[in-house]
Amino acid sequence: MATTLMRNTAPREHPGRFYGFMTLVTACAVVGAVAVTAYGGAPDGGWFSAPFAFWLTAGLALVAELRPTRWGGLWMSPIASMYLVYVLATMVTWGFLPALIVQSGAILLLSMQIGSNGWRTVFNISQQGVALILAWLVWNAVDGGAAWNASLAQLLAVLAAGTVWTLTSSSLVATRQALRMGGGWGDLFGQWIRSEWALRATQIAIAPILATAAMTSWWLVAASAIPIFSVYRILQAAADREKEADHDPLTGLLNRKGFQEVVDGKLADGAETGTAVAVLILDLDRFADVNSALGHEVGDRLLVELSRRFTADKPPGKAIARLGGDEFAFVWSELDGMTDPLECAREIRARLDAPIVLGDASLEVDGSVGIAVFPDDGADFQTLFRHADIAMYESKQRASMFARYAPEFDHHSPEQLLLLGDVRRALDHPDAPGVNLFYQPQVRLVDGEVIGAEALLRYHHPERGVVNPAEIIETAEHSSVMRMLTERVVDIALRQLRTWNEAGYHLRMAVNVSVRDLQSPEFTDFLTDRIDAYGVDAEKLQLEITESALMADPRRVVVNVQRLSDLGVGISLDDFGTGFSSMQHLRRLPVTEIKIDKSFVTTLIDDPDNAAIVSTTIDLGRALDVEVVAEGVEDEKVRKQLEGWGCHAGQGWHFAKPMSADAFERWMAEHRKDR
Repeated sequence: MATTLMRNTAPREHPGRFYGFMTLVTACAVVGAVAVTAYGGAPDGGWFSAPFAFWLTAGLALVAELRPTRWGGLWMSPIASMYLVYVLATMVTWGFLPALIVQSGAILLLSMQIGSNGWRTVFNISQQGVALILAWLVWNAVDGGAAWNASLAQLLAVLAAGTVWTLTSSSLVATRQALRMGGGWGDLFGQWIRSEWALRATQIAIAPILATAAMTSWWLVAASAIPIFSVYRILQAAADREKEADHDPLTGLLNRKGFQEVVDGKLADGAETGTAVAVLILDLDRFADVNSALGHEVGDRLLVELSRRFTADKPPGKAIARLGGDEFAFVWSELDGMTDPLECAREIRARLDAPIVLGDASLEVDGSVGIAVFPDDGADFQTLFRHADIAMYESKQRASMFARYAPEFDHHSPEQLLLLGDVRRALDHPDAPGVNLFYQPQVRLVDGEVIGAEALLRYHHPERGVVNPAEIIETAEHSSVMRMLTERVVDIALRQLRTWNEAGYHLRMAVNVSVRDLQSPEFTDFLTDRIDAYGVDAEKLQLEITESALMADPRRVVVNVQRLSDLGVGISLDDFGTGFSSMQHLRRLPVTEIKIDKSFVTTLIDDPDNAAIVSTTIDLGRALDVEVVAEGVEDEKVRKQLEGWGCHAGQGWHFAKPMSADAFERWMAEHRKDR
């Protein structure tokens, strides 16, 4: 049989009906049990006259529940239990009341083992009591209540009684679930039928064998326990395999799948008790540096040691998971109004304070924590998990230890989420239309020579038409779609760069990269592979990075930018002057170019302050031997002033607007003629 723990966390649809149903089932169980007992369900001769085989059967039913096995993966968390075999055998040999007592005792023991609360325990005793009453009535209707003689008629009667017990119990549980959380009763009941029919059929088929053994000799009861518990061991092995699917093999913690199942259960409990549930996500800082410098084996040992710290002195209601890489997730349940969820984050952070000693190495570990709390920040796992991830990212951007989710952190409206899905579908296939690049020339000011082009994203939506690139970046930046988008842009840009080189245009290509790209050490490996695949010179590729990207995780980004520079790729500091630490970045990074933001360039003729900023930046670039490119050159006056100050190159509508690859080549041909 299977005792069920609810895991769906949607709001309860019918609270009045739910509690009314629970009360009705309990009342029916009590009244039915009294009635059946009064009309022939009690054992003949009293309890003390029962043979030893009965006590052995009852004892084995309880022993079977000393180590409950969780299995299955539906809307309930089934407990693979063997006591149904003993309950049915007891019913057909010694009567209803002994079977009811054995069943209730087994359920109570099982509930204690798995930590069920009071109302679940009462309901399970009651609903299975109702199931046993109907099974007893079927048994008597088919067989007439004769003593057990293992006839074919009695065998069929046991099978019928067991089937009724099973269908009744599952119907009542499905009804409870439908009333408690909403959903179709037929769908819930059908899920059970598909998942558990084989187990139930096996248990019902074994019951007549056990009954025959019990009426013959107590030692046959003992011997029959061997095949029965062999079935249990098979279920245990299946549960162990399922546990492996729900756990991280390195640390032994839950993985995302297992974490979701645990959180769903805690959210259901929180909805019942009116308490809060906190979901937290921790992302370690500079973990890639450990792998790069000390090797993946040391990195794995670091993760294992962190897992040990996180699980040490774990309080009730807390579960921990490793999501993969250097991300961990935590859930705290049963938080009352006096408990600050931020205290949960502080406890996680406290586990990172002491250095981790691995052999001769002492490693300092830091990280950012994002928090989302049920019910304020979301009512289901997916929402809470996404909001905790957004809060973690916000914490990382702020360089703070932790942050709780706030709506202003979330830039994803329903429309943006739909757009994100459309962009992902456009990126799923290399040749799928929609994502493309336009190119804006970069011109050397001293002689008008075109030295390169900046690749600018364009996305044509099948219904909305051309979508603003800023909206695409804002939507994709906090998801894995950003990586896919960058890889597509790099592929298109390098392919076009090769085409231009083959056509005799020896240009460089500037490509914008995101925060996620700069935080990932795999990005350098990807770029190396693509440069080799297209056969272009790495020095012809210029990566444009913004100060906001550098501020997200400065140390990790600096390491990866240095690797990119070692590859031979040029590094351009984009939107220079709009941040708060430009000078520091010039000192720390292998920058080959500064791009002055167009907000300063466009108005430099009429705004003395902007003119001073631009001219000073050009002088600074010359002193540091770094090329300076001015964005937003929109007229000849600005171009001449920049040339007079010694600016290396310019980019803007004065030269050309962004255009397709074909239009760019036509413009290049005309530009050469004019020169």
